Amino acid sequence: MTPIKILFISIEGNTRSFIKDLTKYAVGMHDQDSSNPLVISKEISDQSDFEDESDPFFAFVPTYLDGGNGIDNGVKELMTNTLGEYIAYGKNASLCHGIVGSGNKNFNEQYCLTAKRYASQFNVPFLADYELRGTGRDVERIYKLLAKG
Repeated sequence: MTPIKILFISIEGNTRSFIKDLTKYAVGMHDQDSSNPLVISKEISDQSDFEDESDPFFAFVPTYLDGGNGIDNGVKELMTNTLGEYIAYGKNASLCHGIVGSGNKNFNEQYCLTAKRYASQFNVPFLADYELRGTGRDVERIYKLLAKG
């Protein structure tokens, strides 16, 4: 089975930790049944060279905003712009099959706002969310969702 490809950006390590857990979970599922896909991932950062992607992927993005309420003011994203630029590069956006967002639910309307905005910008579905580093239940839920294709 074709692996699940994920592009992500991680600022404070939460998204990186979630992707690590998701990858480990996928290995366990694949070991039980080889028809379950593995996860391959690529971390995008300010140091990344932009490349033309050749395989479909999902993007994982946390939310960091510059103050305001995130709706009618303060919607300037901070620190995650490189992932959006990478997806917009060349024809990469045409290979993006959806966005998964993370954030802190204490920020109410701002929770996962960057992921929702990316989904709108690239005309792809906002697939799922999880808070901070996520839980084992989040890993299982999101793996199943992505494995469906």
